[in-house]
Amino acid sequence: MADDSNLDQPREFGRRAPWRRTVDPEFFGKFAEGAARFLGTARFIAWMTVFIIAWLLWNAPIGPERPPLLNPFDPYPFIFLTLMLSLQASYAAPLILLAQNRQEARDRVAAEQDRESAARSQADMEFLAREVASLRLALGDVATRDFLRSELRNLLTELEKANEEVAVEVTDPDEGDGTAAPAAEVNED
Repeated sequence: MADDSNLDQPREFGRRAPWRRTVDPEFFGKFAEGAARFLGTARFIAWMTVFIIAWLLWNAPIGPERPPLLNPFDPYPFIFLTLMLSLQASYAAPLILLAQNRQEARDRVAAEQDRESAARSQADMEFLAREVASLRLALGDVATRDFLRSELRNLLTELEKANEEVAVEVTDPDEGDGTAAPAAEVNED
């Protein structure tokens, strides 16, 4: 009879017999990627070509009489070779698919991170654009160096004109004695 004391607890599926080992999915995934990476190289194609040529030469039913050690071991010409190549293909295809699935998962994560990074960059650029716009508006109310210079030049020309007018009034030829007349008082109302 089963132990009824822990019926409120979910059953642990991770418990196994000590002699049974679990396979680490990362280890198998890395193995699949390595195998797929090797199967897609020129080295694999070269080794496979050498293997098939050696098989064909050894098991070809033609040629001179051979010593018993070099007799063909495939009783039906190339049936065993076909079986071996089919077996290799039946293992290679799932390994390649597993490697592609893992790569697709990595690409999906990288694309998501790129989207998040682009969204953050866009938000930062919009924030900076708003800040620059507000600074431009604030600087529109501030007197710039060029504005101050032009105003000072205008004041200087007005003062020079005023000095010339005062000088003309002081040395007015209509007065007979030639002494300087006092400047008229200006009413500042």
